[in-house]
Amino acid sequence: MVGALASALLCERLGTPAVLGGTTWERRPIDPRPGPRTVDEVNGARPLGTGVLLAAPETRTTEGVVFAESRMAALRGESTVLVDPNPGPRSIADGLEAACDELDADLVVMVDVGGDVLGEGSEPGLASPLCDAVMLAAGVHLQRRGRHAIAAVFGPCCDGELTIDELIDRLARVAAAGGVLGTEGMPPPVADELERACAAIPTEASAQAVRCARGEIGESAIRGGRRHVPLSPLGALTFYIDPTIAAASAARLAEAVLDVDGLEQANEALHELGVHTELDYERSMAEG
Repeated sequence: MVGALASALLCERLGTPAVLGGTTWERRPIDPRPGPRTVDEVNGARPLGTGVLLAAPETRTTEGVVFAESRMAALRGESTVLVDPNPGPRSIADGLEAACDELDADLVVMVDVGGDVLGEGSEPGLASPLCDAVMLAAGVHLQRRGRHAIAAVFGPCCDGELTIDELIDRLARVAAAGGVLGTEGMPPPVADELERACAAIPTEASAQAVRCARGEIGESAIRGGRRHVPLSPLGALTFYIDPTIAAASAARLAEAVLDVDGLEQANEALHELGVHTELDYERSMAEG
């Protein structure tokens, strides 16, 4: 949510209203149950389309967990969008189409923090490939239907998953195929807004991007010391890319899940590529 705020603020600077959103998958420090919540497990939100809800500050899981989207709604004083990734890429695209019609939105920007969405599965630090792959694949389906959709990498390497060399390689592949659409920095007023959001919404990776924008360099530990983030001016950037070209050129995990029906099938598709996912990790942790 905080990473997406940077793109929303860019839209607003250009005179275009933006509606922030995110998925129903809160990480273990927030929600101990494995996987994302289904729409039936969300209270206090209004349906917009299949698997897509409009959230308010009071929106919670049925167990009382507060979504990042709820916190952002309270911070900004406006509704946010919640996307359930369980139905899989095609159904997510269905829901986003309906949401766009309901909200009068003509562009969907799918923001990933760190750049692991471009991972191919061979990277030793890759830890959360499943949701990213499914959502990027949904962006491909939106484009196939004539909808305007772009992807974005906010805070390159700020999640401590891909190394700088790995990410530059993946971005170069996308660029060589004509899929890098532009790059945006983080001016001080945007860093100020994101810092305010970081204080209200638990996030480590996006907070590192703000540190990069403030001029910090070196290395920072996150995730209880399990991940290390290189702080540099690179981390303050957002790269905008074409989802279809990204999936065809670098993001092979998104390409692998394009035609699956549901998150479980997507998880199995990544297993076939030898990739361990965040769903596997959360389930193993829950089993003790």
